Formats: sequence, structure tokens, C-alpha cells
Amino acid sequence: MEIWVVFTLAAAAMQTLRFMLQKILQGAGLSTAGATFARFLFAAPIACVIAAATFAVTGQEIPSLSARFWAFVLLGGAAQIVATFLTVALFALRNFAVGVAFTKTETVQVALFSALVLAEPVTGFGWFAISVGLVGVLFLSRSPAAGARFLGRPALYGVLAGALFGISAVGYRGATLELLPLDFFSRAIVALAAATVAQSIAMSAWLAWREPGELGRVLTRWRRTVLVGVTGVSGSLGWFAAFSLQNAAYVRAVGQVEIVFTLLASAFVFRERLRLREALGIALVIASLLLIVFAIG
Repeated sequence: MEIWVVFTLAAAAMQTLRFMLQKILQGAGLSTAGATFARFLFAAPIACVIAAATFAVTGQEIPSLSARFWAFVLLGGAAQIVATFLTVALFALRNFAVGVAFTKTETVQVALFSALVLAEPVTGFGWFAISVGLVGVLFLSRSPAAGARFLGRPALYGVLAGALFGISAVGYRGATLELLPLDFFSRAIVALAAATVAQSIAMSAWLAWREPGELGRVLTRWRRTVLVGVTGVSGSLGWFAAFSLQNAAYVRAVGQVEIVFTLLASAFVFRERLRLREALGIALVIASLLLIVFAIG
């Protein structure tokens, strides 16, 4: 199996665990923004320590970070934060399932952005493989309520979130490419450290402005929130390593397996039964993963 696929699968699994931890944190008196901030607050120093250790062990020189590198990092980080907030906002809407379904167009949008921004087009067979995965994810998405409109605010939020997640993936891929000729892991950890530091600063400012007192609540619950940081940085390192090795469109398409992990966790951990439609969706996502590997190989 290709190493970038291994990193992507590990990242998707770790991200599923992080979301579970963040859900628990919300029940511990933290707001959605506070639980999200915990991820960046503790991930940033961990990423910086790993980056320092990497260069100390390998003996490589720490690269100069160009303006183009920072442009990609800040673009990716900002897009990721806003996309996350839009996705959370969907849950406050009655027919949020429609919007969530539209966020799944991310894979198609990543492919388009990769071609336009990084000049990394997807092959015809690659498009077919991505489409198979998209259909599978839509099968796995919750059905909208009867009478729910497919046009309106939920759809707008969903498409925008998908687009911003796509921009984030392309931004991070671009940042890792700017660090060539470093090896893939060094490029991944430097880009990750830069992104998480920038996101920590941005979210600290946001919480201080919009939610006074939430910063203190995150810090006083550090024994629980630090786990979010550890799982968050582990998953992010997997994504960044994959981005440093492969076209972001293929990485995000394979990353759709995350929804399969979530569904399996529901079935085996919470004893919720899988429906036929969900089983078909899982089969299509896995088929897409195999087709993408075949297309690239």
C-alpha cells in the first residue's frame, strides 16, 4: 500500500477519535469554540517540539520560510477555521442534513482548486474514482427531513464549508511544496507547526473578543483538553504528511473513509444497527479508495 494512503487512513481514524473527545468536552462545560480551540492550543507546542526534534536528529538546516509559504499556511488555516464554524452552524438549522450533504462536495472542489492553484490536475479515471466516493458519502449522510428544501441557507452553508475545506487542503499542500527539497516528513511537520501556531493565535483573539472567560475554562480543564490536542496533532500530522506526498484531491478523496470509521464506531461501540443504505455507502467509499490507489499506481 502507498505510504500516503497509510498516512491518510491513520489521519482519518485519529480525527474520528478527536471528534469523539471534543463531543465529551462540550458536555464538560466548554462551548463549541472552546472545544475547537483546545485542539489548536495544545497541538501547537506539540508540533513545534516534534519539528525541533526532527531537525536535531536529522541534522538538516531549518529552512527559511518564504512569504509564499506563509500565504499558503495562513490561507489554509483561516479556511479550515471558518469551514469548521460553518459546519457547526448547520446543526442549528432544522434541515441541517441537506447542508451536511453539500459539504461532501469538498472532494470535487479540492480537485478543481488543485488544478487551478497548484497546476495538479486529476486524471479522467481519478475523477471517476472520486465520484464513486462522493456517491458513497452521500449514501452515508443523514437523510433530510420530509419537505426539506435543497436550496436555501443550509445548502449555502454546506457548499461554502466544502469549498473552504477544499481551499484549506490546497493551501496546506502548497505550503509543503514550498519547503522542497526537504524530505516529506520535515516538510509536513514544519507546515503543521506554522499552521497550528497561527490558528492558536487567531482563535485566542476570537475567544477573548467574543467569549470572555472561555480561554480560562479551556486552561483549567487542561487534563481533559490536552487529549484533544494530542489526537488533533497526530491526525493533522497524518494529513500534512499525505499532502506532502500526493495531490490534495486524492488525499481528501481517500480521507472520506473517516465517515466509515465514524459509522463503524457507532455500530460497534454504541450498538447502533447499520442500515442497508449505510452498508452500500461504506462499500462505495472503500471501492473509491481502491480505485484511486489503482489510478495513481
